[in-house]
Amino acid sequence: MTSPPSPSRARPALHSLQDLKLLQRELALARRAEEERREREAAAARLAEQERRIFELSVGPVTRLAAQQARVLHQRQRPAPEPLQREADERQVLLQALSDDFDVDTLLETDESLSFRRPEISQEVVRKLRRGHWSLQAQLDLHGLRRDQAREALGHFIQESARRGLRCVRVVHGKGNGSPGREPVLKARVRRWLVQKNQVLAFVQARASDGGSGALMVLLAGT
Repeated sequence: MTSPPSPSRARPALHSLQDLKLLQRELALARRAEEERREREAAAARLAEQERRIFELSVGPVTRLAAQQARVLHQRQRPAPEPLQREADERQVLLQALSDDFDVDTLLETDESLSFRRPEISQEVVRKLRRGHWSLQAQLDLHGLRRDQAREALGHFIQESARRGLRCVRVVHGKGNGSPGREPVLKARVRRWLVQKNQVLAFVQARASDGGSGALMVLLAGT
């Protein structure tokens, strides 16, 4: 008759069962960790796809151009350069060209009414200018300007008016009502400056309706 196994021989079986359960638990944990890793990777992939298609998802379906030749590349137009130095040089020339010390009476004929004409211009032309024979085409008002500002403005105005082909313009220098002693500060200077401009053929004091003693009507050389 066979005798039953001793207790010492059954212990290895118990240890093997515990090892199996431990192994199963470890495998389950490993599977769970793998599933979580795959879920994270899938979520990251979905997010990357949304970012890649963010424009399409925002504006709707888009169609890729069929060929490179279908694209139109526009060249950016550069802004035209500004001749700042040339303009500064021209302003300086205007300031230097018109002198406050120019003696009008020694070189040019003037009369009591503050009119002026170059030697080649007849008295009849001056009379026509005084009567308003030529229509007024432009005006420069020097009120409120300092001497250098007025000189630069006048030089530029005469030069630009002649370039545009204007014949008759008006220069308002003021009557001096707001000046110390009620003397017109710019009146004499404007006359000196005008006679130094080659484009000026003649000028007369404006009629009362055109400014009277506070303005001059100027005749310019035609182009």
